[in-house]
This record gives sequence, structure tokens and C-alpha cells, in this order.
Amino acid sequence: MSSTFRTGPEATLARARLQEDLIVTGEAVALELRPASVGVRILGALVDALVYVLAAVGLLLAATRLLETLNPAQLGVVQVSTFAVVMVIGPTLVETLSRGRSLGKLAAGIRIVRDDGGPVRLRHALVRALAGVGELWLTGGALAILSAAVNRRGKRLGDLLAGTYAVRVRGGARRHEPLSMPPELAGWARGADIRALPNGLGLAARQFLSRMSRMTPQARAEMGTRLAAQVEPYVSPPAPWGTSPERFLAAVLVSRRDREYAVALRARERDAAEAARIERLPYGIPDSR
Repeated sequence: MSSTFRTGPEATLARARLQEDLIVTGEAVALELRPASVGVRILGALVDALVYVLAAVGLLLAATRLLETLNPAQLGVVQVSTFAVVMVIGPTLVETLSRGRSLGKLAAGIRIVRDDGGPVRLRHALVRALAGVGELWLTGGALAILSAAVNRRGKRLGDLLAGTYAVRVRGGARRHEPLSMPPELAGWARGADIRALPNGLGLAARQFLSRMSRMTPQARAEMGTRLAAQVEPYVSPPAPWGTSPERFLAAVLVSRRDREYAVALRARERDAAEAARIERLPYGIPDSR
């Protein structure tokens, strides 16, 4: 059977990078998290560094009288301990307790999350802090900036080792306009057999429809045709000849959404009816309530 849509180049999906910020969790929940830019991360790091340095200076000033009574060996132990608190222990505790939001990250509007989108734990924060001793404190942040600049998600070395990265919190959530059924395809969609789409394909189609207005006309046409050709085997009969790939994808996604919603409603009604039947007393037994 000839396809209504001709497939484009195989590399179209890769070039469009529709799912570069998309994370699918173990519960099959799609999270769209935008990595923080290098400039924003530098701003947050500078604020954090200033806070930690001021805290260290404050501690040393508060213990001035005690320091005057120490010999050089004891003074060296105090200095090493202070550096350990400022560089490792402090950042680790702050990121762990705040779930990836230190004061600097709060000011910059970012958060540290795991690669799967979940909150960071103690081990993630500790690895980041230990790596930060070299790439942040000893090199003045130069190594971290270089690593973040060449990584697609802006990861520094500590992020690569810990499996984390920084995401935008303010303005980080992208709101998509709800899809609507193209009027000319409503009749076809009602009678069409539309099977469930694979997770990756369905998500890619939804991402394309939400971002196509920001794509170049050539990339938009290639991507729409490519995705429509991949979706078409799951639909019978095919859409009317001459249907726009974009409107075809919208009709398929809306139809699947409405059908799955109807199935969920029927299941909820059945569960409610079953619960009411179970609670009902057998015939002839009075209800004492």
C-alpha cells in the first residue's frame, strides 16, 4: 500500500532535536526540563562562593581569641578544617537539604537535578562538592566553565561524575497550547482505527506540533512529513489524500487523547458502581446506620 506521506531524510529527527530536553521517568511520565545556560550557572556559583567565603571569614573572626592561643600545628588543623567545611561539607549539606537549591541557585532561578529529573541525594551532592574543589576553587571556575560550555546540558565535571545537571526553575516550564481536532478530519478520525503510538513517537509528534512555529519552513516540512510517515502505519484507513502532515498528526493525537480519556471515565464509573455494590447489604438485612 502506498503511503500518503513520503518519508524525508533519515537524519531529520536528529537534526530537529525535538526531544533534547525531554526526560521519560521510570513511571513513563514525560518531563521537559530546560538546562540552565552557562551564564546563569556562573551567576549562581558566584553568589554561592561569596556566601561561603563570608561564612568562613565570620567563623574565623568569631574564633579570633581561640586562634591566638593555638600553636602553628593546631592553627594548620583549624585552617584545613575550615577549608573542608567551606568547600565540601557546607555545599554538600546545603544541596542535600534544599534538594539542589542553594542560595546562589535560588537567586539565579535554577535547580540541580539528577539526569532522570529527580531530586539530588547526599551522594550526588558529595560528588559534586568533591569535584568542585578542583574545578571551582583551585582553578577559579575556569575548568567548570570550559566543561559546561562544551556540554549540551551545560554540565561541569562534577555533574558528569554525579549524574546531575542544572535546570531552569523560573521560566523553565513550557506551556503548550491544547491540541484541537482539525474540522475537516473530524469525520475521518471518528471512524478510523487508530492504535496506540509508541511512547517515543507520540512524544516526538507532540513536541513537533508545539515547536513547529519556531522552526524554519524547510525543517518544519521535513519533520512533519517524516513523523506523519512514521505514524501512518498505526492508522487505518489512511487520512484523505492531500491532508497536511501537521493536521494529520494533530487529528491522530487528539483522537487518541479523547479515546483514552473516555476509557478512563468508563473505568472510573465501573469502579464506583462496583464499590457501591460491595458496600450494599444483602437483601433482607436492615441497615443500622
